[in-house]
Amino acid sequence: MSLSPTKTLDDYLADGHTPMMAQYMAVKAQHPDCMIFYRMGDFYELFFEDAETAARALDITLTKRGRSQGDDIPMCGVPWHSHEAYLSRLIRQGYKVAICEQLETPEQAKQRGGAKAMIRRDVIRVITPGTITEDTLLPALQHNYLAAMAQAGGESAIAWADISTGQWWVETLPPGSLTSQIARIMPSELLLRASVNNSQTHIPDGVTCSLVPDAAFDSLQARQILSGQYPDHAWNTFSAAEVCALGVIWHYLTQTQKGNLPMLLAPQRVVTGQTLEIDPATRRNLEITQTLQSQRAGSLLWAIDKTLTPAGARLLSARLAAPLASADAINQRLAQVELFVRARTACPRLLATLRGLPDAERAVSRLTANRALPRDLAGLRDALHLADDLHAQLQKLPEMTAIWPDIFAQLHQPAIVKALQQNLQRALRDSLPALLREGGVIAQGYDDTLDNLRRLRDDSHHLLLALEQKYISLSGIDSLKIVHNNILGFYIEVPAKRADKLLATQGGDPALASVFIHRQTMANAVRFTTLDLTQLERDLNGAADKALAHEQTLIAQIVADSIAAAPDILRIAAGVATLDVTLALAELAVSRNYARPIIDGSDNFKIAQGRHPVVEAALHAHGGQAFVPNDSNLSAGQSLWLLTGPNMAGKSTFLRQNALIALMAQIGSFVPAAAAHIGVVDKLFSRVGAADDLARGQSTFMVEMTETATILNRATARSLVILDEIGRGTATYDGMAIAWACVEYLHNAVQCRSLFATHYHELTDLEAQLPNLTCYTLDVKEWKGDIVFLHTVKAGTADGSYGLHVAKLAGLPTAVLSRAKTVLAGLERTHYLNPSALPLFDAADPHATPEQPAYITALLEKLSQVSPDTLSPREALETLYDLAALCKDNA
Repeated sequence: MSLSPTKTLDDYLADGHTPMMAQYMAVKAQHPDCMIFYRMGDFYELFFEDAETAARALDITLTKRGRSQGDDIPMCGVPWHSHEAYLSRLIRQGYKVAICEQLETPEQAKQRGGAKAMIRRDVIRVITPGTITEDTLLPALQHNYLAAMAQAGGESAIAWADISTGQWWVETLPPGSLTSQIARIMPSELLLRASVNNSQTHIPDGVTCSLVPDAAFDSLQARQILSGQYPDHAWNTFSAAEVCALGVIWHYLTQTQKGNLPMLLAPQRVVTGQTLEIDPATRRNLEITQTLQSQRAGSLLWAIDKTLTPAGARLLSARLAAPLASADAINQRLAQVELFVRARTACPRLLATLRGLPDAERAVSRLTANRALPRDLAGLRDALHLADDLHAQLQKLPEMTAIWPDIFAQLHQPAIVKALQQNLQRALRDSLPALLREGGVIAQGYDDTLDNLRRLRDDSHHLLLALEQKYISLSGIDSLKIVHNNILGFYIEVPAKRADKLLATQGGDPALASVFIHRQTMANAVRFTTLDLTQLERDLNGAADKALAHEQTLIAQIVADSIAAAPDILRIAAGVATLDVTLALAELAVSRNYARPIIDGSDNFKIAQGRHPVVEAALHAHGGQAFVPNDSNLSAGQSLWLLTGPNMAGKSTFLRQNALIALMAQIGSFVPAAAAHIGVVDKLFSRVGAADDLARGQSTFMVEMTETATILNRATARSLVILDEIGRGTATYDGMAIAWACVEYLHNAVQCRSLFATHYHELTDLEAQLPNLTCYTLDVKEWKGDIVFLHTVKAGTADGSYGLHVAKLAGLPTAVLSRAKTVLAGLERTHYLNPSALPLFDAADPHATPEQPAYITALLEKLSQVSPDTLSPREALETLYDLAALCKDNA
């Protein structure tokens, strides 16, 4: 199939293609990177390569339709009425789909161009992973971002938008931070400049990249367009790179949405440094919003999410992705949470109201994009009503005005919104159809004209009977009937022998003759009509179509009113989401016995009885044992903890829990501890666990060193660094040397708050050399040859690694364990007799008293018997031979 964007429909017809295939190829040529859903009657059909790809992706039958230039045309299709399920599967796999719709009916095409006229079709929308608005295609509990990266004026910027909620943001990128920002945002789709080599940009799995023409990356043109769309916005505060990134998103949306652009609020500018920086490896290691297996269950978000609305869940997820880095802002959130911790009696009713609240943000988006469903209007009605109820409930809390005055402004409904809410209450039926075009949306009694048209449509039989009874009473002819046929339509029929009184020419009653108009005389009957019957017939003939058309007019007006109020509705919806998150965090704090942390600008990091929020939640969910809490203190004088202890004792859990406590505190949440005092962390780094990246040609050790290098190069004195088992991926001495140097660098150069876990017990000697390093260990007890993990952190160093004990617990064969003990004993003796030249090994274990080999004892005994001053030369030579032989025999 040869396609060219410069070829027209006539060109494809001239190539010998059928009219339908020529039309398809003209559409496909304009959207070569999309699958074309080509509407044919009740199906969306796909052809050629699209059909083959879709058949594999959707597991549907691949067939064929005729031939094109001698070759069969592959084809498959999906039903039009249920296409969204198939569309969802394609979008989730990263495909783009162009919807090519019929723009007229077959009858309209015939009227336009005769019996053989081709139905007009064109693309009405391009659906991509980042431009979805449908509920059935969107994850309800998380944002769906479309992002764009741009460079201008010597700077780089990234913009991201969620068109399903009308929000978008932009931020200038500090050097080297692109990967971290993409990992924080996790867009469904990332827009990149087509002419630039993007191979060095690390794109996380699950992000679809789309190339955009260079013409879209014009910051001057973007500033002009955006200034026209948002004339009152402070565009002078945005850099050229930021405006360019926003312009790319605007350009892409206008190209894909084909004139039905959802409402976007004025973009928000994010200032670098306002949020806690978390690099991609740390996000992955800490399993913040999803586990290493990409599951929500088992993540921090899963453990703490008690929100009751989709918008609240999305906001909580966004806060976890970008915790605050300002003590004032964090404390403001904490105060709001504490308000509801104290006001427990007010919470149940607030929570009950939130539980039934629809997703107004996404309903507004579909309304503004002309994709609304009846349930969107109903959702808007119910959401505004319940938000008004929330506003009234909050006004009854005396502390709200002092602690959280902004919430009243967010939830306030101006006159335009109140009028819309009342109108929606009156206008919508309780039971609604699936689609607006089906009718049956507007309630009885809302509009007199619509009620009359529906009455004509639904009650025509009763209306005709009523009119018939009226004419029987008026004429006195009980045999009078109103009849219908396809030629005359509705008419009045009277027996011929009784019709004279209605005919003026037969000497009938002039008054009746003026009402009944003669139409036709038959052998046995005479037919009449009246002005009322003619009007009723006219009304009945178009009643259904007129009722539907009038209802669509009423709906269009309601949608227009909703769009006019959309900015206020989105503000109210954002307020409801914030309230939902705050109440959820308060409920979490009370139900889990969390404490409010002290947050300030100091260097403190002091946690009393800290617990791991995810492990504790999992233990609670399965009815297991209580979590063992532990203290930590990385404040001045002990900012670097060196943690030793056996595997399985809980080192990694302890490391992670401190990182997660800091993260939770900086989103404005109470934390799983008895008390906490945390100086704001600017960057959070965590290197925990081992993983390789074979797709990029990186071994486990290479990944470990790359992540460690990122930490050491980017950490500041205000950072929190969590490192576990650095150097374990290579030879023992290499690894130990790397770990040793890393500890020294963190202590002397970075001087940040750090937890460093290791199995290299030799590193504990650094405590004597580094004043801010303190050694801690995980406590264990030996019992009848086994070990018991107490999961308690205490000052000091581990007695050993207990690796063989752990291996025994894991079920290694007895023979393997026995041989391992023998090998270990030999290695320990060898290490004692052949110490390394490195200074760190000189005092690896000053308390060790290894068993001395027998030949060493014999050698020392023989030497002790020698008196050098009395030996003759010959005796000295014989003694030397004896000593050499003794050593040679035991070499």
